[in-house]
Amino acid sequence: MDEKALESYRKAGKVAGETLDRASKLVKPGVKYIEVTDRIEDMLAKEGLGSAFPVNISVNDAAAHYTPKTNDAAVFTEKDLVKLDIGVHIDGYIADTASTIDLTGEYGKMMEANQKALEEAIKLVKPGVSVSKIGETVQSILNKAGYKPIENLTGHELKQYDLHAGLSIPNIKVPYDWSIKEGMVLAFEPFATDGAGHVIESKHAEIYSVEEERPTRLKEARMLLEEVSERQGMPFATRWLAKKIPQTKLTLALNQLVQQGILKAYPPLHDRGKGMVSQFEHTLIVTEDGCEVTTR
Repeated sequence: MDEKALESYRKAGKVAGETLDRASKLVKPGVKYIEVTDRIEDMLAKEGLGSAFPVNISVNDAAAHYTPKTNDAAVFTEKDLVKLDIGVHIDGYIADTASTIDLTGEYGKMMEANQKALEEAIKLVKPGVSVSKIGETVQSILNKAGYKPIENLTGHELKQYDLHAGLSIPNIKVPYDWSIKEGMVLAFEPFATDGAGHVIESKHAEIYSVEEERPTRLKEARMLLEEVSERQGMPFATRWLAKKIPQTKLTLALNQLVQQGILKAYPPLHDRGKGMVSQFEHTLIVTEDGCEVTTR
């Protein structure tokens, strides 16, 4: 990895970690989800940085991929277990980090086990370590505490402008032994639940990414693709486009582009057993004899 890329990863990680700490304090009963996402995006803009993906605010049994829609009226309540997942990039070099805020005061044990699983997994990192060993460690810690990992959500390798590149980091023991290599940039994100340990999709998506660039006839679809072209494949939120394309035409364009295979939709993911879910995440760079965590 060249020095420019390394410094970009480090700076993105520092800003991501600091932004997550500040944003977590904004999550309180009565506050709108959209207020938090707007504040986070403002924080990043003031730093001159961009969002690597729309801020995910996943509540209770939701694990991932929920971001507020335009004029979203949803508010946090005292019954909420809130996952806040933030991505920051500098010239496509990404930092991905997440934390859980317990507004109920009832899930400290789950969160403690989840944090321990993340930290113990990070301690294992060095070139040659099997991803199955990492997954087995996460699974063992959560199971001993009385919880399940989400078996079909994984950590992931990061590359420039590519949020899910190559290697996946499982949260359970798996029957393959792919190995970590020096120079890899990885996001570790164990999820803990008191539910089924398997997520399923909801129907409505607010997050999309460009999968394949191809011609399309609909004017609004072409406008949409032009607006998101600078993201070079990184996910975007529909609310980012709402001021530029009328809502009805935006919905039509999104649906057509998904049907054509040009866009990929990311519907919110929920625990199949409706269990509560927590999440903690750090981004790290694999070094010669361990790793450097960029998002602390």
